[in-house]
Amino acid sequence: MPEARVIPLRPDDDDPYVPPAAPPGWEEQLAGGLEFLRRRLTGEYETDEFGFDPDLTDHVLLPVLRPFFSTWFRVESQGLENVPADGGALLVANHSGTLPVDALMTTVALHDDHPARRRLRLLGADLVFELPFIGTMSRKMGTTLACNEDAERLLTAGELVGVFPEGFKGIGKPFRERYTLQRFGRGGFVTAALRTGVPIIPCAIVGAEEIYPMIGNARTAARLLGLPYLPITPTFPLLGPLGLVPLPSKWLIAFGEPIETASYGPAAAEDPMLVFNLTDQVRETIQHSLYQLLLQRKSVFG
Repeated sequence: MPEARVIPLRPDDDDPYVPPAAPPGWEEQLAGGLEFLRRRLTGEYETDEFGFDPDLTDHVLLPVLRPFFSTWFRVESQGLENVPADGGALLVANHSGTLPVDALMTTVALHDDHPARRRLRLLGADLVFELPFIGTMSRKMGTTLACNEDAERLLTAGELVGVFPEGFKGIGKPFRERYTLQRFGRGGFVTAALRTGVPIIPCAIVGAEEIYPMIGNARTAARLLGLPYLPITPTFPLLGPLGLVPLPSKWLIAFGEPIETASYGPAAAEDPMLVFNLTDQVRETIQHSLYQLLLQRKSVFG
């Protein structure tokens, strides 16, 4: 099979934005599907140096996620005007839900709801890329390793990069601690923003905490499997595979006002006190936004 071509990270800024057209009919969908298969067989598709495959993302991965976004979770996006239409920016969000569904729904929100249809390049933990199939699909959807080197290369290239600083502490926390942010680590995301001079966009996500309420953790089994945790929920493992179906909670995603970093200069990344203060500012902003969103939401499943 022919190999896919490699494209540069930065898109052509001269390309005019074309708003999405009306949903195609079944004949157009069939023709589009056949054309997609032809491209996959002939290798007439492109990937970037990180393995991002926009053709597969647009024609397979995003369509699979959209029913969850629009119908199952009924996601509402707020503050999209705070996400720049172009250029590098670092989106920082809270993490929850036992499985990282929040990262996927945020990706759909920015691609489908933002006027510039921005692509979110997620930073993932090592474990993500060690999992069969999931690791490959994550790469193809634009996710790369959560390290400063990759983050800075993407930001310098004008990409919108997404990071969830709570990591496994966030998605693996018990249900009783829902919507309480965990520690943000040592502020590596802040140093990446400072070195590249991009704005930091705080993002608060409400709804993910309820999709798999984690009431227990099978720690011994998790250690044997090499996992950070093995959740016990009201439906899993009691209902077997059916327990993997997420509960249809109501989601709200709010993008906050950007926190600029350009005025500090790249050398500021070596100032531990500044890094700490900015990290704390982002964390407090997200926590406050979570409280506001919880007040807006009428009910968990409403």
